[in-house]
Amino acid sequence: MSIPTCRQLLVLIRPVEKLNIKTDRLLIRNLKLTDLRDFHIYRSNPDVTKYQDFDVMTLEQAREFIQSQKDKQFGQAGEWVQYAIENRATNKLIGDCAIKLDQADTRIAEIGITISHLDQNNGFAKEVFMGILTFLFNAKGIHRVVEIVDTENIASINLLKSTGFRQEGYFIENIFFKGKWGSEFQYAMLKREWDANQ
Repeated sequence: MSIPTCRQLLVLIRPVEKLNIKTDRLLIRNLKLTDLRDFHIYRSNPDVTKYQDFDVMTLEQAREFIQSQKDKQFGQAGEWVQYAIENRATNKLIGDCAIKLDQADTRIAEIGITISHLDQNNGFAKEVFMGILTFLFNAKGIHRVVEIVDTENIASINLLKSTGFRQEGYFIENIFFKGKWGSEFQYAMLKREWDANQ
């Protein structure tokens, strides 16, 4: 096994920073305790958490989660960081999203999005996704974004297809999830594919 050079290490280590992404209608920012009420409303709904790797939250669990995330910064390898999705017209929390940079190579990222049941079917998920992709590919020079999605999560699959992601894998009953075996698709996009579609 070879030891990486200083130049290779600099490529793999990214500086951490506060995240603040604006789209036409939305602001992606750190969670704050004033988000608690709206956050708990959708995070306690089993329909919203159905395909998520978390379960419904009590108010206290929601508070603890926000407390654990509110000061986190973008750029930590291998760590999911959860961000608020705020409607800029109402200043109201409508969901949250997460970004994780790969532990072994921070040029690879993964994104997760949760939109409140009260705000779904308004195009917010796609707007958030495109905003984060623009940030990752254009501002941060990320090489590859990978998405793992439950094969039954049709809304997420349609979102990935509509944004140009290609299916790379199909894992049959590869995860025991919420009391049953589940199957997953893997989708991905490379920066050059993103650039070609812009």
